[in-house]
Amino acid sequence: MTDPATATSLRDAQGRSISYLRLSLTDRCNFRCSYCSPLSLEHHEDPLTRPEVARLTGIFARLGVRRVRLTGGEPTLRRDLVEIVRDVASCPGIEEVALTTNGQTLAELAGPLRAAGAGRINISLDTLDPARLLALSGRAASLERITAGIAAAGAAGFASVKLNVVVLGGVNDDEVGALARFGWRHGAIVRFIELMPFGRGEPVPLAEVKRRLAAQGIRLEPDGSRGWGPAYHMRGFCEGGPPGGGLLGFIGAMTENFCDGCNRIRVAADGSLRACLGGRDQVSLKSLLRDGSADEAIGARIVEALGRKADRHEMGAAGGQLLPMVGTGG
Repeated sequence: MTDPATATSLRDAQGRSISYLRLSLTDRCNFRCSYCSPLSLEHHEDPLTRPEVARLTGIFARLGVRRVRLTGGEPTLRRDLVEIVRDVASCPGIEEVALTTNGQTLAELAGPLRAAGAGRINISLDTLDPARLLALSGRAASLERITAGIAAAGAAGFASVKLNVVVLGGVNDDEVGALARFGWRHGAIVRFIELMPFGRGEPVPLAEVKRRLAAQGIRLEPDGSRGWGPAYHMRGFCEGGPPGGGLLGFIGAMTENFCDGCNRIRVAADGSLRACLGGRDQVSLKSLLRDGSADEAIGARIVEALGRKADRHEMGAAGGQLLPMVGTGG
């Protein structure tokens, strides 16, 4: 395989450059969010080991991947998470390591994760109401611990801290303004995400989210800032808000399709390659890692899978069952 310094871009069937790997470290989670986890998840996958994660990261880097996001389930349940972050961050060709977490143990882990090489962190925060949080995410969820984790992330020196809000009709859609202001006070960018058809809940289209922000005192203006992922940004202004406005992110998989600019590929908690979050095609990379396949052969299977990637996700298609979000890594 090629040296990372000279690697050509990995591309899918439509010619889109794939430079961003989202890698799920576990399908276990201490929360039970209604929009993510199945009602019953009795079987848990045998996840990739730390050496397998490091090896697979190297294969992707030599193919042209430059950014890795570690996800779950809840990645902080991995006792070797800090070591995994260090391995991935030190992989030749990888320019940035990011993490998505529910924030429950982040007060203790933010500093070590930053020191190990994690540069950016996303934290799920769907409500500022403790009772709502328990109803939405289960008895293990503690708003006090999550907010302490957000503060610790802010103090740890990450390049960015983002708060992910899945907007649910009749649950937290009356809080979007309060959540935006909370994020700005903590130096974070709040991202409002449309509900995808992986679990339960009433979707709220982004157009309605923007209307609710306006009704809750936040005036929006266009902003051209873009990151690695599917979010686009707008600048919000309100009384007492940041001078010059604060950024807000919007991810609308269902009503504002973002597939044209897709740059992502996923490895799920079961070690399977999933070229598309809303697709059903899988390739078991774990079995290839464990049966003695050479790196070149594994790389060829990755390229082959991307050659079958559809031009659009299938999340809105009638019939069929999407692969569970909890092990796919969002």
